[in-house]
Amino acid sequence: MVGGEDVSRVTEWMRPLGDRPAPPGIDISKASIARVYDYVLDGKDHFAVDRAAAEAFLRVVPQARRIAHDNRSALRRGVRYLVREAGIRQIIDIGSGLPTAGNVHEIAHEMDPTVRVIYVDKDPIVLAHGRALLADNATTTVITADLLEPDSIFDHPTVRNYIDDQEPFAVLACGILHHLNDDQDPAGITARIRERLPSGGYLHITNFLDDGDPRAPGIEKAFLEGGLGTGRFRTFAELRQYLDGLELVPPGLIRANDWRPDAETDTNSPVYDLYSAGMGRKP
Repeated sequence: MVGGEDVSRVTEWMRPLGDRPAPPGIDISKASIARVYDYVLDGKDHFAVDRAAAEAFLRVVPQARRIAHDNRSALRRGVRYLVREAGIRQIIDIGSGLPTAGNVHEIAHEMDPTVRVIYVDKDPIVLAHGRALLADNATTTVITADLLEPDSIFDHPTVRNYIDDQEPFAVLACGILHHLNDDQDPAGITARIRERLPSGGYLHITNFLDDGDPRAPGIEKAFLEGGLGTGRFRTFAELRQYLDGLELVPPGLIRANDWRPDAETDTNSPVYDLYSAGMGRKP
């Protein structure tokens, strides 16, 4: 965690961005996945380069903003299932992005305030935000690490301190795997994550979906060529590899808004056919 002076400094540059100078160590010459998501979620922590990347795909499908909202909804439902029904008390959220309303630890702590949560992201701005947000939180922390190197996450000293790997824990990989290109081997990455899960552990995923909706190729092209450079829509056959060897939690790997919907789920989402969700338990 950071001290009071550091928190004050971080909080100062965390005010609504507009076009203010970037904080030290933050590259604003390229769009950031975390900041683009913040923009489409109506947040305030983004720069002109991030807004331009987001608008590139919003011009193709204006309703694509709903994908980010549907992702957050599926993430929260997953956390509620894990804590309330599966009895999980340890969660690692990989590719967590910038803090937003209804963070993972807030959802988990509504049911059990002792649940330990670790946020993981490679963007240094996420680390700064998280440290400021969690300065006085004893059960939740944030680290900088890269999904491309899963062992660096699980072997991180903070993770070893927070997570008892002899007890079941859950890994959330929501809204992040589709930002891996094919040559980065997302199936191989998830296989390495599954290897690190103990028996009784869970993996929850959400992803862009290519299941015949004619809008998918156009949005993908806008992601890849519009400034962000990542964003692959994949078929159910490709996505099933991510949960290989796990016992699927009903109703399985399906469209995100069909995954254990609750009263807050948008059953009429305009991007219903463009997003998927699934969860598996390691035997």
